[in-house]
Amino acid sequence: MKSLITLILLGQLTWAAAFSQSADPLVVKTVNGSLKGTKSPVTGVKSFKGIPYAKPPVGDLRWKAPQPVENWTGIKAADRFGPRAMQKPIFGDMNFRSDGMGEDCLYLNVWVPARPSKEKLPVLVYFYGGGMVAGDGSEPRYDGESMAQRGIIALTVNYRLGVFGLLAHPELNQESPNHSSGNYSLLDQHAALVWVKENIAAFGGDPDKVTIAGESAGSISVSAQMASPLSKGLISGAIGESGAAINPTMTPVSKETAERNGVLFAEKLNAKTIAELRAIPAAELLDKAYQKDMPPLAMNIDGYFLPKSLTEINNAGEQAHVPLLAGWNSAEIPYNALLWGDEPTPENYAKKVKQLYPEKAAEVLKLYPGNTREEVIASATALASDRFIVYSTWKWADMHTKTSGQPVYRYVYSHPRPPMTPKMGNAQAGLAGGVIKNAGPSPKPQVFQGAPHAAEIEYAMGNLASNEVYAWTKEDYKVSATMQSYFANFIKTGNPNGKGLPYWEADKPGAASKLMDIDVQPVQRVQKDTDRYLFLDKEYLKQ
Repeated sequence: MKSLITLILLGQLTWAAAFSQSADPLVVKTVNGSLKGTKSPVTGVKSFKGIPYAKPPVGDLRWKAPQPVENWTGIKAADRFGPRAMQKPIFGDMNFRSDGMGEDCLYLNVWVPARPSKEKLPVLVYFYGGGMVAGDGSEPRYDGESMAQRGIIALTVNYRLGVFGLLAHPELNQESPNHSSGNYSLLDQHAALVWVKENIAAFGGDPDKVTIAGESAGSISVSAQMASPLSKGLISGAIGESGAAINPTMTPVSKETAERNGVLFAEKLNAKTIAELRAIPAAELLDKAYQKDMPPLAMNIDGYFLPKSLTEINNAGEQAHVPLLAGWNSAEIPYNALLWGDEPTPENYAKKVKQLYPEKAAEVLKLYPGNTREEVIASATALASDRFIVYSTWKWADMHTKTSGQPVYRYVYSHPRPPMTPKMGNAQAGLAGGVIKNAGPSPKPQVFQGAPHAAEIEYAMGNLASNEVYAWTKEDYKVSATMQSYFANFIKTGNPNGKGLPYWEADKPGAASKLMDIDVQPVQRVQKDTDRYLFLDKEYLKQ
């Protein structure tokens, strides 16, 4: 009798243990296996870091489309970020929490609100910036905890970079079942979106309510994913912060050009076959890719991920028909990027404009006037920024307004950063948002004119406190609360408007474009610079 009671008790304990394990809020069962995340002791937000979404792209899988991840048994710890993609330390504003660096880099991270919801939650998938040569989902400025506190499941995604993500080659085309090569960065992102579709419900998310977002190369990636027939059915909304894959910003080249550059790249490395290229150790390959006179590597119109250019796709209305929130910063790069070492005088400015536009200098100087030093600084900043990334973002939003039948919300982010903290010493701001440390004597803190490239990221994602470079003020936190509220509302409803926020009107086809000027006191205004973009539109269409 005692033995029977003992067996019953043991059975009850075993059942209780099994039930406890399955009911553990930090354990989630994905299609590939179970994961155990961690919980913030402060906010209660649950995070699942370093989740593999594809096989490691190593060995024979280097320069192949991402392959399905292998299943595992037991419970995999998801308590630290995976390795970041192979890259050089190019940008001074990048800080990583990743577990080292390597080709084995196809991991994503998920942040889940503290309290369970009876309804499926909206999802944000954020792609990092860095010119497709640098960046990582572990960067604190992209952290999803703050968005999770607003009732959103947030993800960051790692993807291959540089030569590992962009090399095209005829031999790679031959071995590909899709007869394409070179767009591995974009295919990685697509694979992550497929993973979200298949798995996000297990975290409490809605697989049919997925907004993709990104800044710079991340925004360019968003524009490409919207244009691709592979991904456009996997997203319900899009946010683009400074950038689209439209001439002159990281424009996808033709398949033939990409292959030709890939052949030249291999020749410079004395590699006769792809097998020989794959045999080169990752660190050595990365170093060689940065040797002098190496051919450029870029996204390409491969006939698979991208059947046509983004301009052709968007003009034909073949992109994802989803709400779009897109904009740029008021001073993406400073006047120095146009004038280089020359002083911002009217004479120097006119000379530079004539070099750039020999037959249309007078028209350009009318659109971007420079009759005084102050006017030169303002116009040279505007022209440099437009040529760098603003025009492409404007063009993307303009086409989507005309052909998607969906609302488009445009913004300009104009709030300048505060000075750097005293502990940064003599550090200076870089040309496009980076930080140059130990830049020589600096008699007083840097004063910023307008908002430079990448300045809005921490504000939009609610992560100011994670950046100890700048001496944030109450005004900065106010701007952050406003911008993040707009973004969070858009992720939830496809509309940025909400209680306590200045009303943001969507663009209407055929009507004057409007911009929400995001600063301490946000205000929407009619876009005054359309003539500039119409001029550039004609220039870039000819190229």
